[in-house]
Amino acid sequence: MLKKTLLALGAVSVLSASVMANAADYKFDKEGQHAFVQFRIQHLGYSWLYGTFKDFDGTFTFDEANPAADKVSVTLNTASLDTNHAERDKHIRSADFLNSAKFPQATFTSTAVKKEGKEYKITGDLTLNGVTKPITLDAKLLGEGKDPWGGYRAGFEASGNIVLKEFNISKDLGPASQTAELIISVEGVRQ
Repeated sequence: MLKKTLLALGAVSVLSASVMANAADYKFDKEGQHAFVQFRIQHLGYSWLYGTFKDFDGTFTFDEANPAADKVSVTLNTASLDTNHAERDKHIRSADFLNSAKFPQATFTSTAVKKEGKEYKITGDLTLNGVTKPITLDAKLLGEGKDPWGGYRAGFEASGNIVLKEFNISKDLGPASQTAELIISVEGVRQ
């Protein structure tokens, strides 16, 4: 009986060690410009307006065998918004939208990660314009492996929608412009 118990404990510790070995921490590859945080929103219901944030950083923990252990953390500077139009950018940074002077950063911190088939549901708290609300991002692993410089990388793409009024963005651009779509593509370097 004691021998079986010791064997079982040994097997559990070996399995635990192998699962722990799969978990890895990654940092966004900002230096190589392999990370993007973008959005799109309808302009009056006639066309799409696209924008990007130029200044952000983030990390993630990835364990393909145990998605519940995965974590994501992103911080971006709202004043780094770029829609390829200086006057529009100034307006979007104003109190009508992002209120960048009062709330210079937006953050996302995951609270749960679930794998559904080949895709992931990443739920977390988004803090934007001084308001924190839960959102869920649909994500997929684009690939992982060794890079030519001796490192190891993993890349993901994620998207989700935010309702502007839920984040105290009250400027009304019409019924087709109430929701913005976030599009995030990141390549992380294993630390």
